[in-house]
Amino acid sequence: MAKRKRLTPANPMFLEPAPETKSAVSAPSRAPIADVAREASATAAAEELARQRDQDRAEGRMVIAVSLSEIRRDHLTRDRIPTVDEEEMTALVESLRARGQQTPVDLVDLYPNRDGPRYGLISGWRRCLALERLQAETGEARFGKVLALLRRPSESAEAYVAMIEENEIRVGLSHYERARIVTRAVEAGAYPDEAEALRGLFATASRAKRSKIKSFTGIVRALDGELGFPRALGERQGLALAQALEESPGLARQLTALLRRETPATPEAEAAVLRRALAPEKPAPAPSPAPVTVVRRSARELALIGADLDDRFLKDLEAWIAKRRR
Repeated sequence: MAKRKRLTPANPMFLEPAPETKSAVSAPSRAPIADVAREASATAAAEELARQRDQDRAEGRMVIAVSLSEIRRDHLTRDRIPTVDEEEMTALVESLRARGQQTPVDLVDLYPNRDGPRYGLISGWRRCLALERLQAETGEARFGKVLALLRRPSESAEAYVAMIEENEIRVGLSHYERARIVTRAVEAGAYPDEAEALRGLFATASRAKRSKIKSFTGIVRALDGELGFPRALGERQGLALAQALEESPGLARQLTALLRRETPATPEAEAAVLRRALAPEKPAPAPSPAPVTVVRRSARELALIGADLDDRFLKDLEAWIAKRRR
């Protein structure tokens, strides 16, 4: 019997795959490009989210929690030991205890500030102090951080103005305090120089008042941190001190040494130290010579009567007579 020949279709599309080929293609493989695209998209989204978060944080649109230890609270405070109204502070402490912090403070980034805290406090000093008291009292970590808005230099100007207006209404600022705010605003980049800061921060002040504040900026630059009671520095004494510092470049160093040596304990004692430095005691004038009386005895004779008619006096008299005869 003749063996029947198996016919093969002419079109290879109808070829029946071999058994081992069936198992190889039964589950189509995933294209690698899809995974790459998916991962790239996720990475880009995460990067954009992080970028937006950093931008919001930097531009003051996001409230951040900052440790109290990272804030330089004396960035704009007016004295070494600022005074507070204890009744108001007690009310603020109890409000924070019951409801938490409702209003963020304003900070400026001092980076790179390798010698101290990262942030400088623009406004919210009492809130920071109240939180510090609560942390010391309760030991709770939640009171060790403060909610804050990080101000950019362009926005810091508005924050400085708002802070000044609030403090002028609440307590009234001294010329020294106003001048210190001017110098700090320039250091923080809120204004390009002190002239712009004076015009921006005290736009409603008279030209004379701005001129006085400008004079006090010289005192701030020379003696900030050395004066124990700068708020008590009166206008008259402050203007005299500013002029003296401008005229005598070495005076700042002398005053620093004097204040550190005497360490005045009261505003009155510090004012006395400054007065002595600005108006040193003059040496006592030499005593005036004792009076001499001239008595005419005749047309050719005169008598001199006095207590100090010594040989030196007689020599001076003879020299005067000889000079007169010439």
